[in-house]
Amino acid sequence: DYVKFANVLLDLSMRQNGKRDGKGAEAAELEIPRRKPKPAVQSLPLVGERVKVRAFDRRDLGLVRRWLEDPHGRYFLLSRTTARSLDPEELLTRKDSVVGVITLLDGSPIGLLAYLDVDRTQRKAELRKLIGEPEHRGKGLAHEATRLWIDYGLSTLGLRKIYVNTLDTNIRNIKLNRELGFKVEGLLRDECFFDGRYHDIIRMALWADEAETEA
Repeated sequence: DYVKFANVLLDLSMRQNGKRDGKGAEAAELEIPRRKPKPAVQSLPLVGERVKVRAFDRRDLGLVRRWLEDPHGRYFLLSRTTARSLDPEELLTRKDSVVGVITLLDGSPIGLLAYLDVDRTQRKAELRKLIGEPEHRGKGLAHEATRLWIDYGLSTLGLRKIYVNTLDTNIRNIKLNRELGFKVEGLLRDECFFDGRYHDIIRMALWADEAETEA
């Protein structure tokens, strides 16, 4: 009941944000598409209509560091509990991380996807996403790439639960998460201290059994 109540409140909040943006309630209304049945086991690269997702390797480090210096990307590797940022090179050796590079169909890299804190016993992980190249933001590429990554997590990695932790002020990211099928689990008050103040974190999750049964 609490989760349902939280999701209703989130919808109302986003409608209000839509009105303040001058888009009206209708534009802010969220339509959550039902997911397809769980796909067959896949391997990288993943190929969509406009993007691919390939494995992350050492050759990407310079580009990734540039993306993380951008204000839009600075939170990609920030721990939501310790406020410590991982070094991209750590992702090459950590056994609890799986990282993919988003590219255009011609192979040009534009962003990152990651599963952090992969718990293979509990079969859950935290999802992170970033479009690093500014000219490719706002075009739906993150949505397409993240859908591929979710399917990869459910099928190939065998995840039972995928969760995201996002700042409560990041309405755009929250909306994208809802469109991808994530539901609010709760609000973590004053969870993380950075930029001189404490921030609230909204925890959202997607469950494999729900993703498989929605057709």
